[in-house]
Amino acid sequence: MARKLEQLRNIGIIAHIDAGKTTVTERMLYYSGASHRMGEVDKGTTITDFDPEEQQRGITIRAACVTFPWRDCTVNLIDTPGHVDFTAEVERSLRVLDGGVVVFSAREGADFDGTFNEIRERLEAKPVAIQVPAGAGPPHVQDAFRGVIDLVEMQYLTFDQEKLGAEVQRRPIPADLHDLADLWRGELIEKLFEFSNEIAELFLEKSPVPADLIRRVLREATLHRLIVPVLCGSALDHVGIQPLLDAVTYYLPSPSDKPPVEGVNPKKRDLREIRKPNVDEPFCSLVFKIDADQHGDLCYVRVYSGELKANSRVLNPGKDKKENVPQLWHIQADRREQVSSVAAGDIVGIIGLRHSVTGDTLCDPQHPILLETIEFPDTVISMAIEPETSTERKKLADVLEMMKRQDPTFRAQENEETGQTLISGMGELHLEVIKHRLLRDFNLDVRVHKPRVSYRETVERAADVVGACHRQQGGQSLFAEVSIRIEPYPQGSAGAVVVPARGDALPEPYLSTVIDGLTEQGHGGGLLGCPLMRVKITVLGGN
Repeated sequence: MARKLEQLRNIGIIAHIDAGKTTVTERMLYYSGASHRMGEVDKGTTITDFDPEEQQRGITIRAACVTFPWRDCTVNLIDTPGHVDFTAEVERSLRVLDGGVVVFSAREGADFDGTFNEIRERLEAKPVAIQVPAGAGPPHVQDAFRGVIDLVEMQYLTFDQEKLGAEVQRRPIPADLHDLADLWRGELIEKLFEFSNEIAELFLEKSPVPADLIRRVLREATLHRLIVPVLCGSALDHVGIQPLLDAVTYYLPSPSDKPPVEGVNPKKRDLREIRKPNVDEPFCSLVFKIDADQHGDLCYVRVYSGELKANSRVLNPGKDKKENVPQLWHIQADRREQVSSVAAGDIVGIIGLRHSVTGDTLCDPQHPILLETIEFPDTVISMAIEPETSTERKKLADVLEMMKRQDPTFRAQENEETGQTLISGMGELHLEVIKHRLLRDFNLDVRVHKPRVSYRETVERAADVVGACHRQQGGQSLFAEVSIRIEPYPQGSAGAVVVPARGDALPEPYLSTVIDGLTEQGHGGGLLGCPLMRVKITVLGGN
């Protein structure tokens, strides 16, 4: 491979909603030359928000992958959603990335100091400012934000607005900003003392600290998660993006900086396997996202080791099935470019996989390894959906199955009692987006009913109770008076954990029947008839 692993950066843009993630991404693409127009979120013209729903709402719903060059590096970037309903898109993206750019909106008034302190106090991080703003207000006020002070090079950076910020002007720091720059530069050097004796000695000797040395120490400390470099800017006003891209190449890890990926042997789960981020290692990758449509699934895959060629066969060790890999695609938002091979560190799209879903491992059949899958939270809200005609019912079922493959936080099942199809998601916006896709993208004639919150119940404290259990099993009528203890179980996941006490709590088949009955009640046996969660039920005995 011509490209070196050290020259690759796999990063994500992460932030709360409306912080400016997509705007930052759009500026990065423009200044790097990957796009020739600067899209705007409010106009629905950005590259990564290509879905009609995203363009209409002005928010990111689906994580989008883009690739662009910067300096001597290649950057694979995933622009993630900020709305809590689409957290799964963020979680599965972060699983396969090596570094991230977290965007913090400094709010009205652009309070850099306040935001910097909140990063340290509320997130318990160790922020280190490598830039500070010159000015703080909007363009029309006296103390307008007009540029940034580079604390590493000790230079004043401004961005030519007539050229949409494409030209960065580096000048000596103005006299009125000397005190501010010296204060923050001193804090930067002091924070690097504990990571470099060389910096400490130069500072104590009152000798200049070279910028290259500062960058080297910043990189080492960042890679070991000891500090978090903090920069400033305004993507909307074309300020600070090029220095941010420089920081990505300087301080964020390449795949070769990451430790080997760990998994287990699928045949011997107690046998640990590792794969180094190297093209010479056996092939190993993880499916982290699926775009499903009527023409076939596009599986997004992060390659951790080895090399993968088109028209080859791989193993899905979790399902113990071989998969054909007919086509490999380089993804650029909604555009695709077919490639013949990919290698360690790459993020690629595969068309043609039949059995693999989000969280599945793909590996060399001769060297199997099973990576940890991706866990997603349970749904929290549901609504009923009904086709208007019987002919629409089959089409609706097929579309819902396809959407479940694409979105692991989406559920669809038929209620046995009412015959209604219930769809469930992470919030009202999530379900509304799904409803619009059914109507707009698939032209389904369906009716929807109001959302229903999926409540859960638990217990506050332990209690021992005695009750009657009357069940039919295998044609026999079984009756027992059973003593149980119910108690909070914080370690448990959703649902009730039912266990027998040590010793002979009840003879078989009574014990298994009681456990089945209690487990069944756990799915809807609370005071309000809601499923129980984080509850442990112990069968103490009976007669």
